Formats: sequence, structure tokens, C-alpha cells
Amino acid sequence: MSAGFVDAHHHVWDLGVRDQDWITGPQLSPLRRNFTLDDLRPEASSAGVTSTVVVQTVTVAEETPELLSLADGSDLVAGVVGWTDLTSPGVADELARLRGLPGGGRLVGIRHQVQGERNPGWLLRADVRRGLGAVASAGLAYDLVVRADQLSDCARVAALHPELTFVLDHLGKPPIASGALEPWASALRALAALPNTVCKLSGMVTEADWAAWTVADLRPYAETVLDAFGAGRVLWGSDWPVCVLASSYGGVVGVARGVVAGLSAGEREAVFGGTARGVYGLPPAA
Repeated sequence: MSAGFVDAHHHVWDLGVRDQDWITGPQLSPLRRNFTLDDLRPEASSAGVTSTVVVQTVTVAEETPELLSLADGSDLVAGVVGWTDLTSPGVADELARLRGLPGGGRLVGIRHQVQGERNPGWLLRADVRRGLGAVASAGLAYDLVVRADQLSDCARVAALHPELTFVLDHLGKPPIASGALEPWASALRALAALPNTVCKLSGMVTEADWAAWTVADLRPYAETVLDAFGAGRVLWGSDWPVCVLASSYGGVVGVARGVVAGLSAGEREAVFGGTARGVYGLPPAA
């Protein structure tokens, strides 16, 4: 693995500070405990990861300043993808306020849990689009956490905002457990046709059969992403600690190494660091 290995997608939480209300049911019970940067650090070090991007988990305004403060005191967290209310008329002022907080210089993107929105076309609403314009004006990226059936909306909104870089999380959540490629693959390619879009090679193991997945199950989806976007527009993320439902941190690193093994050294460098640094404006590799 090259120097400057970036984990472009992970989370942290402390249940003593705030509940993670999405952790429900026995299947998700392994996640119902604290996961801290101190827990991540040895895993990342063992894998050779030198910097990370921590990503929001809940639609609570207080979380983003906490993540910025965490990054401010860390030599590992290079970027924060936070949350703010895109529909607020004051979204531009709020983004400026966040940038002025301790660690505010490490705010690199904004994300909203679009996957949980029941209203069709949420991304295309006028108030949301106004907020996306403010994100672009602030020089930030926008992470898309969506279901596969929402990919067509992603393509439409990305076409309407060529000034904004859209980062697709978790491959757009393809139905890996079922083995089906369509209609996900066609919708993904339509999004990838837009030059202001990139895709995270993340979250695959938890879209597969948690107990029985193999690299062979994941490979067609990873190869579709790499073919559609090109390695220069793909970035790797562990999705730790959510990944522990189906794999260890080292396991998802191994998956990523396996599915990009056929790429050139330069292409692998892009996936494991270069793309993340370019998209999120992270510091250059040491």
C-alpha cells in the first residue's frame, strides 16, 4: 500500500453523549456501544492508513461541531463530512459559522440521510437545491447516501449543479446479497457520465450476505464502479464501524486490495488516496 493511504469514510459515536437512533433490532446490536477514535487508531495503523475522513451519522446540528473539534485535536482525521439543514434559509451563514469553529478548516463536505427520506424527489426540491448551491459556494463537496432506487434523482440533481462535486457513498447501495446488477448498474453509469461525480468504494460487505459473502460476490459491483467512473474518480472508505456487522477493518481493507489488484500502481494510488485528497482538499501525502 502506498504512502498517504486515506480511509475516506468512517464514523465515531459515544452513546453517552447521544443516542444513535438508527441502531435498532438484534441484527444491529454489535453497533450498540461506543466507537471512538482510540478504537479506530490501531486498526487504521495496522492497515497502513495515514489519514481519514469522519462522516456524520445523525441529523443533529450539534454533531458536526463535535466532529470538527475531534479532528482539530487529531493527527489522523484530516476531514469531516458533517450535517446541516440544507433547507434552512440561513444555510450559507451556518456553513460559515462551522468553518469558523475549532477544526472548521477540516470541514470538507456535507451529507444528509437521503436514504431515509420518504418524499420522492427530495434532492430536487427548490429549498434543497438552494442549500446545495450554498455548499458549492462554500467550496465543499456533497456526499450522497442514497438507496439504489434514488440514483436517478442523484443524476438529475448533479446535472443541475455542475459547480458542485457529488460523492456517492457505498456505491449507491446495490443489491449485492441478491446478486442482481440491474437496474442499479445502468443508473450508476448514468450518474458516472456526469464529470462532477465520484464514488466511494465503501459499504459493500454490509450490502452483501453478512455471514456468507465472498470477494467474488463483491467483485462485479466494484468492477462496475471502476469501469463507470474510472479509478481517478473512485475513493476507498472502510465504513467502520458499520462494517463490523460483516467484516473486520482489516477484512474490508483486504477486499479493497483484492478488487483493485488488476489496476496500475497509479490507479491504485488514486483509489487509496489521490482521489480523496483531490475531492476533499485533504493535505498532500507526506
